[in-house]
Amino acid sequence: MVAPVDPVPQSPDGFYAINNPFLESGPKGLMEFKTLENEDTFIRFDLPGVPQDGVIVFIDESKKAVTIYAYAPKENIHDGSHRSYGITFKPKLKVGRTKTQLVCKCHDISGFTSHMSDGVLRLILTKTHIATQGPCFSLLGGSDREGSYCTARRHGFLPGTDPNDPNLTGPILMPHAGVNEGSPMAYESKLLPNGKLYVRVDMPGVPKENFNVSVTNGRVKVTGEAPARGHDSASRFYSGDVAVLSAPVDLPSRRVKTIAKNGVLRLLIPSV
Repeated sequence: MVAPVDPVPQSPDGFYAINNPFLESGPKGLMEFKTLENEDTFIRFDLPGVPQDGVIVFIDESKKAVTIYAYAPKENIHDGSHRSYGITFKPKLKVGRTKTQLVCKCHDISGFTSHMSDGVLRLILTKTHIATQGPCFSLLGGSDREGSYCTARRHGFLPGTDPNDPNLTGPILMPHAGVNEGSPMAYESKLLPNGKLYVRVDMPGVPKENFNVSVTNGRVKVTGEAPARGHDSASRFYSGDVAVLSAPVDLPSRRVKTIAKNGVLRLLIPSV
């Protein structure tokens, strides 16, 4: 027999990152947002399961917002469903499509570059300054009172996007705030009629060659290293048990069928 394992906090303080129970080190949170030295804006947004061609990014006509549409297809017959990402920011959103908006009030957004790989979208926005009063950025429907982030000597992370925020550590796991359709959690399991266990683990940023699976003393463990790319604050490391066998045995990793794609590891674990 083989059974799933509920994610366990890494310390008495709880999970290192409440957005992903397998993250053990590196930037926390679904998003990282910062102003670069040349005044461009860098955004890292986790979209596990989304392929390179599964994202559409464009500047709104107002030149105040960047709109992101993202779709993660159902890659395996045992997946619960596909996943659509984003937060519905406007009521005009069509069914089955998702939108996330970054609204800039003191700049016009003049252009951007984007790169999607291993379940992570990275954007660099170029902006043209305009005269304004009050705060600059509003993100994902955030309040105008969250403060200004574009004064000459005040650059940093928007509220909730600091990857070192202690509030991103805790005992309760939070769903992916950007999932509109499909499972919002980083771990999914299904016991199959033939006794095997199917497991999906989100590890955004991890290329397929950086995943590892081991079965020791009856416990199935996965690890993954996501290298820092672009303007990421640091690399990330994931690790954790995802299943337990009925007997405390060691198995060669080849006994576990694995598929790594777009920052998601899927496993088919045999019963013992």
